[in-house]
Amino acid sequence: MPGVRTAAAELPGQPVLRRIGPRELGEALGAGVADFLAAPTQLLFLGVIYPVVGLIAARAAWGGPLMPLFWPLVSGLSLVGPVVALGLYEISRRRERGLPVSWLNAFDVLRSPAIGAIAVLAVMLLAIFLAWLAAAHAIYQATVGAAGPPPATVGEFLERVFTTEAGWRLILIGNGVGFLFAVLVLSLTVVSFPLLLDRPELGPGTAVRTSLRAVALNPVPMALWGLIVAGLLFLGSLPFFVGLAVVMPVLGHATWHLYRRVVER
Repeated sequence: MPGVRTAAAELPGQPVLRRIGPRELGEALGAGVADFLAAPTQLLFLGVIYPVVGLIAARAAWGGPLMPLFWPLVSGLSLVGPVVALGLYEISRRRERGLPVSWLNAFDVLRSPAIGAIAVLAVMLLAIFLAWLAAAHAIYQATVGAAGPPPATVGEFLERVFTTEAGWRLILIGNGVGFLFAVLVLSLTVVSFPLLLDRPELGPGTAVRTSLRAVALNPVPMALWGLIVAGLLFLGSLPFFVGLAVVMPVLGHATWHLYRRVVER
């Protein structure tokens, strides 16, 4: 039943979790939209998204080893999204306390007493991101890369990916492995970063364990949440990643409110 507490006695000293359902997911999204409207941060995200994506795209257009990794690099940025969203969690935390907010409050997280523990989890996500790039490169080398000499142009690369058997194997295997990495990051971080910001005394180990417990307790809602996040990020990427300037802040705020519905205060 959604909103029901779990027993705290079975894990003494650990945060108490609730079971949630689709209704709570909708409430979290609605609250995320409200937070975004109260303190719009789209210009901040445009200032981050476009230089990063533009730099990757410009380098890939020149060919060379980065060209096959363009999509893994861009899509893999979502794996470190929880770190980017920390400032949004802080804005949502201030709003629920009735404090004045602006986009500048996103930087208040740098003064959080949990900054050390947050840095530990950030390094963990960076390691996962690098592991994803290594896996994507290995998949490319085993499929399209093994089918002939490196493509000289972006057009030749796209032709190989979408019109050859090796290219379709790359798409199928690459997306399957990418999905596993996304599930791993969701499980490790869906409540761990907000929990550290809210209760810094718990530490990174407890935060990650709580996140894994939350996913295990709510497998279907968390899977649905993952699909919502993936779908909105995909839509926000069309066209030319413009929509991400709105989608990413809304999802960041919504994740804070999802945390509030999963973890007892």
